[in-house]
Amino acid sequence: MSNSAYLKKYVENHPKNKMAWYLLGKEYEATGQEGKAHYCYIQAGSVYEAFEASKVPADLWKEYQENLLRESMRKEKQATLWRKIGVALMLLLFLWMPSAQAPGSSSAAQSGIEEGGLGDQDLTAELPERGHSPGSSGKSGGEAGEAGEGGGYTAKPYFGDPKRKHTAMAEMLTDDAPAAGRETAVLGMVQSGRWSLWSKEMPVVYGVVRQAQAGRTTLQSYDAKTCECTPPEASGLRKGALPWIERQESLAALSSAIRHYKEEEGRWPESLQSLTGSFPNNWLAGSDPVMEKAFQPLLASLKKEAGAGTETAKGQNEEGSAGDKTGTLSSTEPYFAKPLEVIVDTANHRLAVVSGDVILRNYKVGLGGERTPEGVFRITDKVVNPNGRDNGEFGSRGMQLSETNYAIHGTNEPDSIGKNESLGCVRMTKQDVEELFDLVPKGTKVTIGKGILPKPESVPEERFKLDNRQDQTNPQRTYHWLN
Repeated sequence: MSNSAYLKKYVENHPKNKMAWYLLGKEYEATGQEGKAHYCYIQAGSVYEAFEASKVPADLWKEYQENLLRESMRKEKQATLWRKIGVALMLLLFLWMPSAQAPGSSSAAQSGIEEGGLGDQDLTAELPERGHSPGSSGKSGGEAGEAGEGGGYTAKPYFGDPKRKHTAMAEMLTDDAPAAGRETAVLGMVQSGRWSLWSKEMPVVYGVVRQAQAGRTTLQSYDAKTCECTPPEASGLRKGALPWIERQESLAALSSAIRHYKEEEGRWPESLQSLTGSFPNNWLAGSDPVMEKAFQPLLASLKKEAGAGTETAKGQNEEGSAGDKTGTLSSTEPYFAKPLEVIVDTANHRLAVVSGDVILRNYKVGLGGERTPEGVFRITDKVVNPNGRDNGEFGSRGMQLSETNYAIHGTNEPDSIGKNESLGCVRMTKQDVEELFDLVPKGTKVTIGKGILPKPESVPEERFKLDNRQDQTNPQRTYHWLN
């Protein structure tokens, strides 16, 4: 089978893979089929723009094409891995340059265009000298930080596997997240197996500036190891990263609470106060200024996502319920699109708070060995001082797992953390269980299994803590969990 035949078959099965369209276009162009080549380039979109923005050496292109075709033939037998090939191979080119500029998109590049519908066009640009970025004035100091003012942040998997560094860059090139004319600072998340580790110490690894009118996307590396250069100072960007990180954690907790309330009650919460009541209506342990301002726009976003349109909640107008402070969300918020979940690894004695494949926290816990049940549960009760005091056998916080006698709770035996000394419950230190209590809402999914979490702990020095708390004790019940 010819090279073009392999690629043509692949794009027929994967029409959304822009990298495949681009390479098929190169094959057609090499055989003089200009009309078909232009059609493929149109389908390739931003991938075409990014690659044609630089003059890549012919020998590198030859090696690159051979590698891709070899992968194409192999992946034909392993269809489940095809999703990874395009981006992974494309980003090998970023080893040669710290940044890339994409020329303006042709106004004729639109969906539904017939083959051969475009004339020839020059889409070449000089490859920047290694160690320098396009658009950089060479200034240092606070210049980089100032460029990020008014921009935004995001986080991407970065360290651990060198290939992931460049995958993240490709995702930003094809992502619509960067606002035109504003720098989006990308924070690097350490990789541990399939997990990305979120932390308050994530470094600013590069920035992305998209200039829509000029048709240009600029990547500025802030990691000297990656760009093999002396990058500009990014202290201004680092300073703004921590507030963004803390904001996303608050939005993740709030978003999860709204979803769980809807699942349990069958209706949307009318106000933030619907989530922060006293026990047993303490979906959230409290609130903070981010939640107070973000509740209304986040609720509207979740309702729209669920197909409820843009209608406001019952009893609400566009300004929100009485007492609610309104704010706005950026187009990329909340960062965590999936609800928070808890995963307990009985082999590693770890309890993690996750969203998708991102670990926000990874605590060391005490367990009961074979007495700790495996399976999927929900947090049904969240109780302060489950023994009536904060220094009892269950500590200052308890979170019951479904309708069982098991719970995640504190302990008055801190030396048992990391060991199998409980009767099946999950024991945590006072600081850890109190942070977990504030971070994950009632209704959170809890999965207990073996060998599913990395060993490195991930706990910040300054803990997540909510204010405006109600009475969350339960004087009507004495808990008899299997401690």
